[in-house]
This record gives sequence, structure tokens and C-alpha cells, in this order.
Amino acid sequence: MDNMADRVNRSSRSRRDSGEKPTGDARRDRWRKHRIARRAEFVEVALRALDEHGPDMGMEDVAAAAGVTKPVLYRHFEDKADLYLALGRRGTEILFERLIPAINAELAPLPRIRMALDAFFSVIEEHPNLYRLLARKSFGDRPVDADVVAEDKQLIATALTALLGDYMRMLNMDSGAAEPWAHGIVGMVQNTGEWWLDKRTMSRDSVVEYLTQIIWAAIDGLTRQHGIVLDPNKPLEANKVVTLKRTPPPFEQTGESS
Repeated sequence: MDNMADRVNRSSRSRRDSGEKPTGDARRDRWRKHRIARRAEFVEVALRALDEHGPDMGMEDVAAAAGVTKPVLYRHFEDKADLYLALGRRGTEILFERLIPAINAELAPLPRIRMALDAFFSVIEEHPNLYRLLARKSFGDRPVDADVVAEDKQLIATALTALLGDYMRMLNMDSGAAEPWAHGIVGMVQNTGEWWLDKRTMSRDSVVEYLTQIIWAAIDGLTRQHGIVLDPNKPLEANKVVTLKRTPPPFEQTGESS
């Protein structure tokens, strides 16, 4: 399946800058940096507009929040889908900035699981409308040919597969179970997150704690079947780590005025 960056690259190939590296033309390079910075500013404005207007936010809402006209906004974003994808990338950055340190923390298993879950739930709690926008794959009245949530799920599940596989091999267990186990955990956490955002029948701390205990119970049960007893509050001998990031697409040229 094509990832989000591929779709963005295809959609604006005819209007893309020649590359991210300096061109040697000082004026052109300054202007390129200005466009990149200006586009990033509009994305942050769009995040704030989402808080006010919800996932039905339109381009006119973003323009108004930024204090510019829609034509100015369209100099930096090809269309609604382009802004949607930029919001998706920003959401991924926010999530991974919190999730990666939590997953790779040199902690005992139980607090490590708890920290990773809290990182995810803190992001969707702070940006619920962004998550809703990306999950429904539409911007205003226009469907978007991208599934940022599914792509992030795949990235996280792949990284978690590697992490679990490393630990299972370290414990002389069959690591073949790592992939379905990782996808099962990611799916459970996402589904629980969507339910929690909709219902809010308990605090974030409570839902994180319940999920922590469920995930640990599965780990503890599986290891005990192999005669291995782990202390949930004692760090393991080796701290396995993962890398988790998207490869940023080339800068897309969307105009020369602000």
C-alpha cells in the first residue's frame, strides 16, 4: 500500500521544489526556508482552528484564524487534501515525540508499558479533533485518499514486532508470535482510544492503568507457559530499543508569496 508521503509526492510533483539541499543561490534558499516556515505556521494555526471548529473545519476557518485570505493559504497548500496530509504529519510527529522515549525507556516492564500507553492517550486527549479528523479520512465536505491513522498503526506495529521479537529471542521463546501479538496490542489500544474519546466514562489515568494490566497479564501468561517468571517491577537484563519515524517527503513548492 502506498504510504502518505508517496501520495503527497504524486499529487504535487509538477509544483515541487528541486530539492531540500541548498541551491547555492542565497536569495532562493532564503525564500525556500521562508515558505517552509510559513507552511509550518499555517499547520499550527490549523491545529488551533480544529480545537475551535472540530473536524468539520474548512479552509476558510484556517484562513480566518491565520488572519489571511484563502488565496494566501492556497499558495502554501495545493488543496484541502494537502493541508489534511500536513496535519496528519504534524500529528504523527507529536505522537512519536512522546511515544518513542516511552517505548525505549530503561524501566521495568510494567512502568514501561504504562508510560507508552500514557503517551498515546495524552496525545489524543490534547488533540481529540485532530484524531477524529484523521480517523474519518475527510476534510470538510471532501473525502481524502489517505489513511494516516492506519499508516501510523502499521509503523507502530512494525516497530513493536521488532521489539517483542528481540525480547522473545532473548528469552529463548518462539518469536513468530511477535507480529500478530504486536498488531493485536496496537489494535486494542486504538479501539480503546476511540471508545474513550467518544464516551469519557473514566479518567485517562484509569483507562491507561486498565490497559497496562491487561497487556502485562498477556505477557506474564505467555512467559509463564514457557517456565519464565518475570518481575513486572524489575528492569530486564537488556533494554531493547526501537526507532520509529516517517521519512519526510521532499519540500513541496506551493507558491512564492505570503
